[in-house]
Amino acid sequence: MKRRNFIKNAAAAGSAFYIIPSHVMGGEHIPPSDTLYMVGIGVGGRGKQVVEELHNTKKVKFVAFCDVDDRRAKNTYQAFPDVKTYKDYRKVYDKHLKDIDAFMVATPDHTHATIALPFMKAKKHAYVEKPLTHNIYEARLLTEIAKKHGIVTQMGNQGSSSDGIRTAKEWIDAGVLGKVNRVDCWTNRPVWPQGNKIITESEPVPEGLDWDLWLGPAKDRPYNSAYMPFKWRGWWDFGTGALGDMGCHIMETPFNVLNLGYPTEAQASCTVPWVKDFVPGNFEDACPPSSVVRLKFNSKTQGDVSLNWYDGGMRPEFPEHIQDSETIGDGGGGSIFYGEKGVMITDTYSANPRILNYYKDKVGAFPAQSLKRVENGHAGNFVEGCLTGSKTSSPFSYAGPLTEAVLMGNLAIRAFQYKKLNDEGERMSEWEFEASPGRKRLLWDGENMKVTNFPIAERWIKREYREGWELS
Repeated sequence: MKRRNFIKNAAAAGSAFYIIPSHVMGGEHIPPSDTLYMVGIGVGGRGKQVVEELHNTKKVKFVAFCDVDDRRAKNTYQAFPDVKTYKDYRKVYDKHLKDIDAFMVATPDHTHATIALPFMKAKKHAYVEKPLTHNIYEARLLTEIAKKHGIVTQMGNQGSSSDGIRTAKEWIDAGVLGKVNRVDCWTNRPVWPQGNKIITESEPVPEGLDWDLWLGPAKDRPYNSAYMPFKWRGWWDFGTGALGDMGCHIMETPFNVLNLGYPTEAQASCTVPWVKDFVPGNFEDACPPSSVVRLKFNSKTQGDVSLNWYDGGMRPEFPEHIQDSETIGDGGGGSIFYGEKGVMITDTYSANPRILNYYKDKVGAFPAQSLKRVENGHAGNFVEGCLTGSKTSSPFSYAGPLTEAVLMGNLAIRAFQYKKLNDEGERMSEWEFEASPGRKRLLWDGENMKVTNFPIAERWIKREYREGWELS
């Protein structure tokens, strides 16, 4: 089926199907209240782990798997020999839409929205790995579609189901730290190449890989092993860099417990790769080797909050009174909360909040546990939501704005990288370049999804889609 017709059919399917699959209404199938029928799309790498997590709930039956790369999906296919397999998700849609309640997407970032959208319009429950989407426009779109069709959704930021983030929220809501006005976040990522120059060389496409399907909405280019596996994260056309990869984990705790919402402004500074003769290279296709991003928020509960992000070996300063035996984060990243009464540290995934020793007798009283804990893990939380209607930990109504906040930081990074031309089509002088507004800060109108002081940034809010792969 041509993709334009596929999208039209997907839109029509929204009114044609209900979320209970027709084949479970008779025969000897387990009723849908006990079993969730799913398809998995992108089942190698991280996708293999998600499949296992869903399978381990003992309430999921996979109807079909889909992956563009037989090599990456091999282990999953072997573990589930009775599940039908496909390379093209559109064939899964055509053949199995009536058979399923839900779907899972764990493909590279640039194809999340492309794949998820038609299934969501058909009212299928959605589990999509983090970041929810490749760009801000897609995150807003998926959020709106989920609300419109009333489907159960979950983004794959597993820490949102942890006990630790609930403990941190209880502490913040009880005023243990007082008002928090600053959070420093950091990660040890990237652990893949970044800061690369444009690739023009072509290599033979490996057997078992459908390169055209892998590209999806991204512009056409020859295959090169510099893109995959996993290395795609460092290229703007496919990935979202260290911030996009880890921000939905590490920034989630402050975003959640401080009620941050859309940022109001962002600015960044990044490593600038240099080539021979001390000339800065043109590496705008690739995410930078390291970056520092500063976001501003206006929280309804905390007031003005500054959130600072560090990656690529950069770290925030250590709190003044930290002791030799104490750490910031868990080695791979974490957050430092600066409140009126003290300093709190949280880890990358599970939060695991703790007050620095110096402040333990200075902070407010610790409250009793009040928030319900998740008993069956993040995947189990999603499955229960689909089967019983219970609330999930990271529904798109929350995960969408979180993803937008993270990707707003990437707008600032790309503005820093951008080498603007003057009216004559020549490179700006260094002085002109440093004086351009995008190098200082981007002012963000979150409700209208618009950078108000640097129109060039509009190109990064929504991508250009390859012909035949447009969203609809």
